[in-house]
Amino acid sequence: MDKASFLREFMGEVWNKKNLEKIEHYLHPEYKIHLDPGDSWEGKTLSHSEFRERMELGSFVPFPDMNFEITSTIEEENYVAATWILTGTNLGQIGGYPPTKRSINTRGMTIYHFKDGLINGHTQIFDRRTVMQQLGFMP
Repeated sequence: MDKASFLREFMGEVWNKKNLEKIEHYLHPEYKIHLDPGDSWEGKTLSHSEFRERMELGSFVPFPDMNFEITSTIEEENYVAATWILTGTNLGQIGGYPPTKRSINTRGMTIYHFKDGLINGHTQIFDRRTVMQQLGFMP
């Protein structure tokens, strides 16, 4: 399987279907967040259990219906760049903010890093300001 297909499968199974028990199938034991402005985990290397915690608490509690639609991919030897559309409904607390029950719809791009045939990190950018506006936290 090529890396772009592997990434699409990972996004579908782990992020969209919430099959967190499959994390080890897709992720290298050391997953580094190289650049992700606004993410408290930026610059850290995560184990499988830390990655799972990040997904559960930071993503699925606030947005239980979170969904990524991959719109394009470009594959290189050790990287796959993916553009995506993120949607979800805020039904859980985000930091100190209570749930808004509002929906988000934003675009972004992530470069996934590969090592030993597994995803071992990412570099990501997306407009968190637009998300905060859609949730009603900013004008």
